[in-house]
Amino acid sequence: MHIIPAIDIIDGKCVRLTQGDYAQKTVYSDSPLEIAKQFEGAGITRLHVVDLDGAKSHHVVNHKILEAIASHTSLQVDFGGGIKSDADISTAFDCGAAQVTVGSIAVKDCELTLSWLSKYGSEKIILGADVRDGMIAINGWRESGNIPLNTFLTDYMSAGMRYVICTDIARDGMLSGPAIELYGSIIKKFPNIKLIASGGISDAGDLGKLSEAGLYGAITGKAIYEGKISLAQLKKLTHAG
Repeated sequence: MHIIPAIDIIDGKCVRLTQGDYAQKTVYSDSPLEIAKQFEGAGITRLHVVDLDGAKSHHVVNHKILEAIASHTSLQVDFGGGIKSDADISTAFDCGAAQVTVGSIAVKDCELTLSWLSKYGSEKIILGADVRDGMIAINGWRESGNIPLNTFLTDYMSAGMRYVICTDIARDGMLSGPAIELYGSIIKKFPNIKLIASGGISDAGDLGKLSEAGLYGAITGKAIYEGKISLAQLKKLTHAG
């Protein structure tokens, strides 16, 4: 299983939100690039970068930070937040993203999303499925998309989507443990899915449970920044994987 640290960006800084609430923001570093280099030094190969300014503004904002991370580390970066147009997704790839995560736009404009899937291929596009009470949430989790998770996944998986980041919003930033049961049910229904867990990871034990459940990857942020998972543990887990 791939362990994928998260760097969320507001005003050029590395932050974490609690349950997607911009009012519950903690700043962990003024330099996302330095944080990325620390992850690289721990043997991490993949990184999840979220442009929270972009998610709020409905267009990519922090592409220069993406470019700095991609050009000054060897990390394979998946980038999300504010991808709403052909120009946004082109900017992300031009600035070095290895993959792009699409969430809100996949709910609001299926045709455009499928055109990107066709143009860039299933290895380049990740579907962001942010879930609250079994329903998809959009626009930085501030709105309900009124679409059941299973319907959302069925439609896109049948169209050729393979990578999915599924975030249980109720657990995000809470260090309360990941939604193992939810992920297990998704993998059972979609055996070919490359499912990436997000939300609730509290320690290295949770990463072990997700690996045992068959997850392709796991995104963790707050547990690292709060010292619940150390860089030394990340290095050990990465080499073990």
